[in-house]
Amino acid sequence: MSDLLPLAILLTSLGVAPVILALPDHWSRLRTALNLGAATIKVALVAWLSMAVASGADFGVGIAIAPGLSLELQADALSVLFLALSSVLWLLTTIYAVGYLEGGTDRSRFFGFFSLCVASTVGIAMAGNLFTFLVFFELLTLATWPLVVHRGSAEAHRAGRIYLIYTLGGGLALTLGTIWLYALAGDVPFTPRGVLGDLPETHRASVTAIFVLLIAGVGVKAALVPLHGWLPVSMVAPAPVSALLHAVAVVKSGAYGIMRIVYDVYGVDTVQALGLALPLAALAALTILWGSIRALRQDDLKKRLAYSTVSQVSYITLGVALISPLAAIGGLAHLIHQGIMKITLFLAAGNFAEARGVKTVSAMDGMGRLMPGTTLAFTIGALGMIGIPPLAGFVSKWYLGAGGLDVGQPAVIALLAGSSLLNAAYFLPILQRAWFRPPPEDVVPKRGIGWMLVAPPAVTAALVVAAGLLANAPFSPLGWTRFIVSLEYL
Repeated sequence: MSDLLPLAILLTSLGVAPVILALPDHWSRLRTALNLGAATIKVALVAWLSMAVASGADFGVGIAIAPGLSLELQADALSVLFLALSSVLWLLTTIYAVGYLEGGTDRSRFFGFFSLCVASTVGIAMAGNLFTFLVFFELLTLATWPLVVHRGSAEAHRAGRIYLIYTLGGGLALTLGTIWLYALAGDVPFTPRGVLGDLPETHRASVTAIFVLLIAGVGVKAALVPLHGWLPVSMVAPAPVSALLHAVAVVKSGAYGIMRIVYDVYGVDTVQALGLALPLAALAALTILWGSIRALRQDDLKKRLAYSTVSQVSYITLGVALISPLAAIGGLAHLIHQGIMKITLFLAAGNFAEARGVKTVSAMDGMGRLMPGTTLAFTIGALGMIGIPPLAGFVSKWYLGAGGLDVGQPAVIALLAGSSLLNAAYFLPILQRAWFRPPPEDVVPKRGIGWMLVAPPAVTAALVVAAGLLANAPFSPLGWTRFIVSLEYL
């Protein structure tokens, strides 16, 4: 039974999706019960799995597709890290989405694909080999496209086309790299410190080219420059979708893919020996700065947050590429930290738009007085992104900086300092407007918001504080990433 636990976790969202899609739109109570019930069960199963993996248990289940080719689900320390993020934030985002879409249209379609999106993310997290990762990675593209175009406007369909062009292009690169590597090495299971053996010595050029293809493939969803163009455009989607794209599913799947390729396909020693670590770190540094600079110029609040994501997710890539245990701890911890900070910001932004019709930075005047709870949550998320102690973002940046010094790269400190200054430059004006300027005299509520919209950003804001204050606790994101890094480096 224990070996079937990964399959049970996958089926909590994959199994409920077709049922929700088939429901009439007016069956809201049953749809909500299915959504919240499945999400709650998934959190409980992931908690059970996490405790078992921490105690040394192994989990895996496979289905043979052809000789030497199989779909494999496994649960290791790295997959549990991503599973914990996706399951907890799926539950909170589902609560938010139920309140957000109340009275809307096509809700069964929305929540059906919402569940498929999370199922794809869970499959990516538990993929036991490169082929399984590819299957769920492509399924994620197909599951998220209907969410991006959900509003049905011309702008939404344009964003959907751009999203497909980028992500299917990335999928093609990933597929080519996977097939090429399969031809050289056969099945490629995810294994700490890599599985290539002597291939880097006998097929150096091919292995290097495959690495470029694989990183380009996952780099689209990770929003690495210049593959990031789909992300700001997709902000036309509803707020729960934006939160899902940025904090849980798409960009995190890309960053997670970079981790798997570097750590469990190639191995850190091979990546360094092939001279691939420095170019990857340079690309991450470029993305960190470029995303922040572009964020400065955005008046649309969600687009400012989108360019912030372009920058912040590349901290994860930087931590992987520095080939330092300390930097790896910072990068892996930021997978969680950035997720809880960014979902807080997007859910709060959704509340500003729904309650007051505020969608731009220039319209944020007085939001702290009109919506103090939501603005406080937004403030905590923003300060965490800047790296103010003792919030979650500070912990990630501290370890990344220490990792840079550990490998003799003091330029990393300058990069982090410059990035934090840019973060402050595009977040602090929002907070200044919200807290220190009076609201316009003619502002009127657009609609009331209930607890389903208020509670999720409040909970995630509390998690931002807890992840920083309790960073040294054994089951904190930081504590768990130390466990993962010990497997990859020691």
